[in-house]
Amino acid sequence: QVQLVESGGGLVQAGGSLRLSCAASGPTFSTYTMGWFRQAPGKEREFVAAVTWSGGNTYNADSVKGRFTISRDNAKNTVYLQMNSLKPEDTAVYYCAARPGRSLLGSQNGNLYDYWGQGAQVTVSS
Repeated sequence: QVQLVESGGGLVQAGGSLRLSCAASGPTFSTYTMGWFRQAPGKEREFVAAVTWSGGNTYNADSVKGRFTISRDNAKNTVYLQMNSLKPEDTAVYYCAARPGRSLLGSQNGNLYDYWGQGAQVTVSS
């Protein structure tokens, strides 16, 4: 069983930066591929980024490439999402999620993730 708790959301002006953190409980955190998703009001959940268990490989959605960076620290049981050059269209609730395995294949499919956090609100003003 893995429990996930996001933090670091908030209100920021367009062009600004935020860093989200996702703290995980459980001794098997390092065996999970971790992902970030987001959901804006009235829209479907959208994949943002994923990172393998070692942190050596990442995969970003086209909408955030060059602006967002996912990373993890297994010693701290934490995964991060550094968000730079934020745009109003990045406004959403951001969720971290965990799926067993070491591959990024299918990481954009939220149905493959077993555990989800409660979400963190990110609001970008224009």
